[in-house]
Amino acid sequence: MKVVVGSRNPVKVKATENILKKIYEDLEVLPLNVDSGVPDQPFGLDQTIQGAINRAKNAYSPGFDLSVGIESGLMEVPNSLTGYVDLQWCAVFDGNRTTLGVSSGFEYPPCVVEKVLKGFEVGDVMDQVTGISNLGEKSGAVSYLSRGLLNRTENTEQCVLTAMIPRLNEKVYFRG
Repeated sequence: MKVVVGSRNPVKVKATENILKKIYEDLEVLPLNVDSGVPDQPFGLDQTIQGAINRAKNAYSPGFDLSVGIESGLMEVPNSLTGYVDLQWCAVFDGNRTTLGVSSGFEYPPCVVEKVLKGFEVGDVMDQVTGISNLGEKSGAVSYLSRGLLNRTENTEQCVLTAMIPRLNEKVYFRG
């Protein structure tokens, strides 16, 4: 199984590899930097899901069995502390059909959301808040905020796994 991930972010590549090696015996996962086609800081379901789909489709070529796109974005959520929850979406594309999955979500501190709403990227703001550079390519904000109980790789694995569920159950999902 040859898979391309539409990103060079080591967390996205590792999470994809961690999940797919549980499904496929012979696996090769390669990173490829591609354009998401959405703003650097996606807002809402439409932008975030479209970014994941674009990454998967832009990375795909016939030399691969699957391509994976992962995009993180802020979703408006009523009754939350800040009004927004961060969710990661994964799109898996096989040249024909796309399957989607999502991670568990979490809220950023209000001071982070305030700056993001003014046009800053979450990663840059979290780097400032934590004093850790490139936090998003390491353990991630979710690890920092959960005091290490959930790291970004584990959080990203969730969306990859849930995007694979239809492919693990093709007879049920793809009848006829």
